[in-house]
Amino acid sequence: MFQPKPIENAGKAEFYRDLTEQVNALLGDERDGIANAANLSAYLFMTLPAVSWVGFYFLHANAELVVGPFQGKPACVRIALGKGVCGKAAERRQSILVEDVHVFPGHIACDSASRSELVIPLIKEGELLGVLDLDSPDLARFDAEDQAGLKGIAAIYVRASDRPIRA
Repeated sequence: MFQPKPIENAGKAEFYRDLTEQVNALLGDERDGIANAANLSAYLFMTLPAVSWVGFYFLHANAELVVGPFQGKPACVRIALGKGVCGKAAERRQSILVEDVHVFPGHIACDSASRSELVIPLIKEGELLGVLDLDSPDLARFDAEDQAGLKGIAAIYVRASDRPIRA
């Protein structure tokens, strides 16, 4: 069984190096995408400072994202491709870092206390599976180092999970 170790935060580079090591151990030999998404969202929520929501949205019928495992307040259940930060990141297949969600055109406010957001698309063998979404009540909580580190974490999830999550 996975036993988390405290991450000594000497700096973001070291933090994400240690986080990557622990995520590899957490997902281990498990191949089920739902189980891995559940454990990863819980682990990121308890490990990352100043986050209010961490979770997954999975692509269904190539038309919309549907909420998957997450930690935080209840979330929007369905998001159309191209709508909000999650839908835009999925449509573009690019991560999006938003320092202030209140100035992002078309932002979907599932939690009015959310101030910043980072969304990373999950792509396996050219196929969009969904997105990893992180929200914070702090303005400009996420930066380029967080974006790079969490893109690496999302890639671990994609590699570790055999079963595509689709409707």
